[in-house]
Amino acid sequence: MRKHTFRLLALLVTLLAAAPTWAQNTAPGPLLTPRQFLGYELGTRFTPHAELLRYVEHVVEHSPGRTKLQRYGRTYENRPLELVYVATPENLSNLDDIRRNNLRLAGLETGSAATKQPAVVWLSYNVHGNESVSSEAVMQVLYDLANPQNQQVQQWLQNLVVIVDPCVNPDGRDRYAQWYNRVANQRPNASALSWEHHEPWPGGRYNHYYFDLNRDWAWQTQQESRQRIVVYNQWLPQVHADFHEMGPNNPYYFSPAAKPFHADLTDWQRKFQNIIGDYNRRVFDKNNWLYFTRETYDLFAPFYGDTWPSFNGAIGMTYEQGGGGPAGLSYVKADGDTLTLAQRIEHHHATSMATLQAASDRHQELIREFQKFYTDARTKPKGEYKSYVLAGSSDPGQVRALTQYLDRQQISYGFATKRNRQVGYNYTTGKTESVQIEPRDVVISMYQPKSTLVKVLFEPQAQLEDSLTYDLTAWSLPYAFGLKGYALKNQLSATSAQPLVATVVEKGGKPVPAPTNSQPTTDRPYAYVARWNNLQDVRFLSRLMQQGVKMRVADEPFETEGQKYQRGTLIIPRTGNERLGTRFDQLVHAQADSAGVLVQAVQSGLSTTGGDLGSRSVRPLKMPSVAILAGPGIDATAFGEVWHFFEQQVGYPVTVLGTDYFNGVPLSKFDVLILPDGRYDDVLTERGLENVKTWVRGGGRLIALEGASRFLAGNKDFLLKTKPADTAASKKASPYTALRRYADAEREEIGERVQGSVYRVQLDNTHPLAFGYSDTYYALLRDIPNYRFLPRGGWNVGVLKKDSYAAGFAGRGAKRALTDSFVLGTQDLGRGQVVYLGDNPLFRAFWQGGKLLFGNAVFMVGQ
Repeated sequence: MRKHTFRLLALLVTLLAAAPTWAQNTAPGPLLTPRQFLGYELGTRFTPHAELLRYVEHVVEHSPGRTKLQRYGRTYENRPLELVYVATPENLSNLDDIRRNNLRLAGLETGSAATKQPAVVWLSYNVHGNESVSSEAVMQVLYDLANPQNQQVQQWLQNLVVIVDPCVNPDGRDRYAQWYNRVANQRPNASALSWEHHEPWPGGRYNHYYFDLNRDWAWQTQQESRQRIVVYNQWLPQVHADFHEMGPNNPYYFSPAAKPFHADLTDWQRKFQNIIGDYNRRVFDKNNWLYFTRETYDLFAPFYGDTWPSFNGAIGMTYEQGGGGPAGLSYVKADGDTLTLAQRIEHHHATSMATLQAASDRHQELIREFQKFYTDARTKPKGEYKSYVLAGSSDPGQVRALTQYLDRQQISYGFATKRNRQVGYNYTTGKTESVQIEPRDVVISMYQPKSTLVKVLFEPQAQLEDSLTYDLTAWSLPYAFGLKGYALKNQLSATSAQPLVATVVEKGGKPVPAPTNSQPTTDRPYAYVARWNNLQDVRFLSRLMQQGVKMRVADEPFETEGQKYQRGTLIIPRTGNERLGTRFDQLVHAQADSAGVLVQAVQSGLSTTGGDLGSRSVRPLKMPSVAILAGPGIDATAFGEVWHFFEQQVGYPVTVLGTDYFNGVPLSKFDVLILPDGRYDDVLTERGLENVKTWVRGGGRLIALEGASRFLAGNKDFLLKTKPADTAASKKASPYTALRRYADAEREEIGERVQGSVYRVQLDNTHPLAFGYSDTYYALLRDIPNYRFLPRGGWNVGVLKKDSYAAGFAGRGAKRALTDSFVLGTQDLGRGQVVYLGDNPLFRAFWQGGKLLFGNAVFMVGQ
């Protein structure tokens, strides 16, 4: 009994010793250091996100009048997203006045702007979840900012408002931290061979849907990004710093950035990168820490946490600490030195402080140049084009999606007031020529506060000073949204922005507003007809299928009741839906309104031209059961793009199948199997591939994207084949080409690559895979689809011919390879089909023009 009593007393003592982390939430007390609050030294373990936020809230609670907490959203996994504002008591009490004056400096709020106010610095940590040092370092940063005894920091705050995002990607961070804390040895094992340095699939880098949030700043396809950008646009800071990690064998990186710099970065922005870099250099030199600058991390593509803020007037910077997911708590590097989490924390803390010091010391210049950035944007915008126009009738649903995107970016737009001809760059033809402007075309003027961002997002061809760049080289919005567009050298008059009409229909050859869904022409029409043009239409189809509504699709064009309809048009007849009774009409209209789609009521099944609504060319659509393959061997982001498409974009149920048990799955349960990009040599065994082929022959539909198509190419029974080597080019080559300079290897290699370039794919739009498209589709190619055209038995639905290049960088060797190539198509195999998508139409969820292609592959092909 005495032994048990002693053990209970010992347990009680242990619990009481840990009590400070609980007690501080229930009673006021002093501001605790991270070690005092957490009960362990920073760097000795990874802090779960919930504990991180508890410390954040402790700091705010125990520094009244100096800090403010804002919960700005939640992640897909329902974790809170929070910001901490730090300022002097005087500035904190006037926080909203400072914010609004900042917007007046930018011309985004009316009124006279005061030029004497603190500069706004926004610090973002842990956008990549397994670059986990960031959210460890931020706790020390917050403590130092909130500590009234830190006189140096308090002096800096006289000139600053600091906004801290302690964890941009909580879902990814917890995926990494929980895994590491579960597998780590009690005493960290620094050997690179140890389990704790080998993160399992999919890793913690990405968010819930395995998207890279650092490539989502411009597009905001993810919930976390959209919620964050709302607040960011309410502030528009003068400085934005983004904290990262790279491979563990690297030293530290800070600005100035590498080439290429985007041409629209101002001289001042480039200069201030050097200024902040000099503040960082002094700290690193003093401590004898290794670092590098002007390499690897460029300032070109607008997707990142340094570039997108820069195009919004900030000094945008990336900080990269060697470490990342493989580093754990302790890691023996290739040079024999041991890198610890504590060291990584110290480095990020140092650059955070140096950034604040630089901004404080030069805050008046920051305010002055920020105001000049936006004044120049409004009065003398950059570039040769002064207006961008999008054809409002080309695809009204897609135009509406674009204007909603512009609203999120705070980009102003209007509508053309009259029909007139202009000379401008035509994105469709790639030529400067006479173009027709129609009333209600969307007009984006460059004479507005966000004109720099407008130019970056719309320019047909970004000026690239160096082909050695980090990411994509083309992204222009008319291509991304698949819209007819023009760039004009003159300013075009337009009305102010108004809500777009739901859609436009053709009647007598002229565009006219269509009636709204809430006003059907009859209570019980013969059928409803809906055009098939964009993602909204796929969403409408998805919702009706899940409500049990029977539908059909037109394989041929037809005309009825004075309107023409193209292939892919949805027919929703009353026949076959009798069981729904009066709910039938309500369901159709409710789902159309919800998806933003117009349905047209028709009174007869007779067509003026083309097949009648009961024709064999109008076939029934079945609700398919869809499965996606995921797990080791599959590219995590590629899987995430497909998963996000179904769950978040069209709301359709899917079954995710793991690669570890796939070979034992009864495929007969599914109609469609999707293989995302990946390496399939170890995923599909010979037996597993035979099972898949047997399933396809029995009526299944296999959709193979990118690497999955490469895996199938050349395999027995699959018609897809790679092209032979360019023997003609090799015969002409001089033998001296083998005498290469070692230093030029990387630059020579780039000549064989395509870096996110836009190519014009020729489409056979009579095939269901291309329903809803014209005869071309603009694809964003990041790799060379080096395939022959499919032989008889297959359908070459999308191909590259000569002169298919539209925008972006492609090396000379790549341009040769990107001629006469298969990109997408289908083949029959028994009673089923194989759909080859050599290019990924769902890339990062921002390439809107490709989403209908994928919808066709799932819902239209082979039914």
